[in-house]
Amino acid sequence: MPQNFRFRPSRRGFLAGSAAIGLTPLLACAPRPQDVAVAVPQFDTYPPVIFVHGNGDTAALWHTSIWRWESNGFPDKRLFAVDFPYPLARSNDAEYQAGRSSTQDQFEQLSVAVQAALRQSGTGRVALVGSSRGGNAIRNYLKNGPGAAHVSHAVLCGTPNHGVIVSNDKLVGSEFNGAGPFLRRLNDGLETVPGVQWMTTRSDAFDKFAQPDGAGIGMPGTPTGVTAEGPALTGAKNIVLPGLDHREVAFHEKAFAATWDFIIGRPPATTKILPESDPVLNGKVNGMARGVPTNLPVEGATVEIWETNPQTGARLRSEAAHRKVTGADGYWGPFKASPTATYEFVLTVPSQTTTHIYRSPFPRSSAHIHLRTAVVADRDRQAGSIVILSRPRGYFGPGRDLVTFDGQPAPGIPAGVPTNSTSTLAIPRGTAQRTVVCRCNDETIAVQSWASTDDRAVIAELNY
Repeated sequence: MPQNFRFRPSRRGFLAGSAAIGLTPLLACAPRPQDVAVAVPQFDTYPPVIFVHGNGDTAALWHTSIWRWESNGFPDKRLFAVDFPYPLARSNDAEYQAGRSSTQDQFEQLSVAVQAALRQSGTGRVALVGSSRGGNAIRNYLKNGPGAAHVSHAVLCGTPNHGVIVSNDKLVGSEFNGAGPFLRRLNDGLETVPGVQWMTTRSDAFDKFAQPDGAGIGMPGTPTGVTAEGPALTGAKNIVLPGLDHREVAFHEKAFAATWDFIIGRPPATTKILPESDPVLNGKVNGMARGVPTNLPVEGATVEIWETNPQTGARLRSEAAHRKVTGADGYWGPFKASPTATYEFVLTVPSQTTTHIYRSPFPRSSAHIHLRTAVVADRDRQAGSIVILSRPRGYFGPGRDLVTFDGQPAPGIPAGVPTNSTSTLAIPRGTAQRTVVCRCNDETIAVQSWASTDDRAVIAELNY
């Protein structure tokens, strides 16, 4: 894990909808008829939930989790997700680094997000759910800020609470170093803050950032001083989710079930995602700053959406189902989708790789279907076409996951603890455009290859 712009959003910006850090209810674009098959209890007495993403991530990773909350009757207007403007941590938390954020930056941004959610929901307290680095921001806000007065529950999923390494000469100054100043302060004295209910979720053995060997952080053979118990906290309810990886302990249905039970006080009626009749989609085109991904909106991006044949990935019609050039807020919708259709999103940003993003059906509405252009390695640009299979909410585990292109094992997936969330298929030059069937376990996405000589790339993006 690894010039920070000091982000100071205005009060007016948040009163207008908190767009500055992307804090929005799940849907902010249209009324939504629902086909919820479970009994809907009254949830007004329960805290609104704010989901906080991890290092380098976006609010988009939470949309399947939020669908599960909604499928159990929780109101979408009480579900929020944060987009930190600069999601990547600094190498040294105390030193400015272009396009990256410090722990202080995320402390301030989370503070503003909580106040915005309290105003929008009209409640006195919120529940915070964080993945990985998002848990660092939550702990910092609760221990070193006013968070205990505003937060009822804190759920930390795969957060490296005791570091990815404990070292005086490696990752010096990093917020992920258990011997560094940030984590030393957080872990000094009580590891949890009184007045808040705490829970952690962790893997038994498959979290690449909670390993005794440093292979998962690019230091094979280096003892880390960390074990699988690293994400646990004294004073918290510590849950082990066997067999899940670093991301899955936040986004898997088992992680949802544990989180729901902890906050609501009883198991969910279902862990399934129940479809709506007429889902409405929206999202933001996120940018890049000097090669570093950001969650800042991109103006002037063109987004086209094409309905595709689910068996071949070929377009079903001669005209796009949706086309929009983004404004200053970066949003490309709204788009009324079919809950059973498969879609190709074509993202065109000047001077960047045109990216064809193929997705599984969207059973429910979301305003967090964020898009970003692909970054293609130089070695892959020599191919005739590039197809990237991406699993944002998990890693690929050999022997645990079935991952294939056209029925053949996907390349670039190392043995051992799951560490990779992408696999790239390079199709030779001179090959005609064709169907590529991408699969991970029970989810299959058929795509069309597009010529990389035209500076194009293809992403098959998995939901699960």
